[in-house]
Amino acid sequence: MKNYINRKCFGLMAWLGCLFLASPLLAQDFPAHEVNMIVNYGAGGTTDVATRALAQTMEKILGKPIVVQNKPGALGTLTPAYIARQKPDGYQVGVVTYSTVAIMPHLMDLTYSMKDFEFIAGFGRFRYGIAVHADSPYHTLADLIAAAKDGKGLFFGTTSAPNNLAIFELTRLAGAKFEHISYKSGGEAVTALLSKQVQVIVQNPPDIMPHIKAGKLRMLASASPMRWPELPDVKTIKEQGFDIEIDSWLGLAVPKGTPAAIVKVLEDATLKAMSDPALSDRMTQMGVDPASLSAQQYLEILEKGYIEMGRAIKAAKIPRISG
Repeated sequence: MKNYINRKCFGLMAWLGCLFLASPLLAQDFPAHEVNMIVNYGAGGTTDVATRALAQTMEKILGKPIVVQNKPGALGTLTPAYIARQKPDGYQVGVVTYSTVAIMPHLMDLTYSMKDFEFIAGFGRFRYGIAVHADSPYHTLADLIAAAKDGKGLFFGTTSAPNNLAIFELTRLAGAKFEHISYKSGGEAVTALLSKQVQVIVQNPPDIMPHIKAGKLRMLASASPMRWPELPDVKTIKEQGFDIEIDSWLGLAVPKGTPAAIVKVLEDATLKAMSDPALSDRMTQMGVDPASLSAQQYLEILEKGYIEMGRAIKAAKIPRISG
């Protein structure tokens, strides 16, 4: 019996030893082939363009191609749902944004939660602005709110939860009312505004700045905590009398259970890519404030945001999205 127990203990120790040795070996072999990076919004939008810029720099670091694919829909939640179901081997990396794990769980039934992912890193922070058509009769935020109060049936083109939140908060604080039309990307929402299918959008700099410069759109307010450097004279919503600030972040994640050594390889590659001044400059030009957040730092932002956004959504009495 004693020899049997000793053999069992030896076998267990050998198995544990192999397990610990396997982790660094996995890191040495990873990636052995191309990595798929899934974007949760449509091609051509801010998230897509910023992710592709990051992927181009990361694949030089990893030494293998990164194939970027788009899986838009359901206000950005299809990609996280897809990633959560994939094999945890590091070859399926998803853009899992602040809105999809800190905001959307409060608004709709999802097949995933924050616990279904191993977070890799945070790489960008969004800015948001309220824009109307250049021919719009609304020249100020006050004009827009007054029209919405009068019940003129203003249509708001929305693409994600943070964009929604800005308008819902205006609804709550100012008594304004908007009709919502959902789009898969910022590009689609801008097209709808340019063709006057909607009267107002809340979008990011890359989506609206080219059209503002061309004289086709006009920004009424920054919905972010700060003014836009491109339009320093346009005040924030808060500066215009309403306590509303919309914040959101970009980050990467893999399925829960992905070996820590592989997650570390991806984290190091992301942070190294974000230390490249050329990539930072490129993202700034896109209107995305570059960030370099470790997996733990990004997770802390998401966990804090989940609590804060839950309170804000409850206070704004935003209804859950059905179906």
